[in-house]
Amino acid sequence: MRAVVLLSGGLDSYTAAAIAKQQRFALFALTIRYGQRHAREIESARAVAHALGVERHLEMDLDLRAIGGSSLTTAEPVPHGRDIDAPQIPSTYVPARNTIFLSLALGWGEVLGAHDIVIGVNALDYSGYPDCRPEFIAAFERVATLGTRAGVEGERFRIHTPLVSLGKADIIRRGLELGLDYGLTHSCYDPQPDGRPCGTCDSCVLRAKGFRQAGVHDPLMR
Repeated sequence: MRAVVLLSGGLDSYTAAAIAKQQRFALFALTIRYGQRHAREIESARAVAHALGVERHLEMDLDLRAIGGSSLTTAEPVPHGRDIDAPQIPSTYVPARNTIFLSLALGWGEVLGAHDIVIGVNALDYSGYPDCRPEFIAAFERVATLGTRAGVEGERFRIHTPLVSLGKADIIRRGLELGLDYGLTHSCYDPQPDGRPCGTCDSCVLRAKGFRQAGVHDPLMR
């Protein structure tokens, strides 16, 4: 079986892809270079794809800086030291990003004859993004079936979200059980010039919390 995996180079997408590999999917990795300021993650995506032994790693350019609306794609400062439990959706939300990325994965999957798409969304330890929720994923599955030739001809597309109900610590534990090297990954929204994580953005805080609760050392922290 073939599966298209959205691979960002982060901890979650690496773990989700590894779970799909364990389930005997042949992985076709899709990484989007969308104008994000944390472009260091593209290098990590390459390293992770190599470690996973994917069938093909496709890197696509889709510059969302033209749309703007996010501190990840504009000059707006990335928030640091924010209360990650606050109800407001933070400025690091990229408008409709997962809708766009899943659409690209769907298009490639239709060409490949792959009716399974894997995405590492998480609805527990995350920053409150609306496109990480199970109800969004369920709605997109329906769109995928209604809006494609393969769907009209009777194929059913499945969006796999193996991490959606796991906390960050549980995700890390699962990855370590699979032998993953999290030193290959990159999570920081606002890395320092030498690529080191800032340690205070939402993503860094959630990652640190996960490793702390899992009782293991983060290999990115020296």
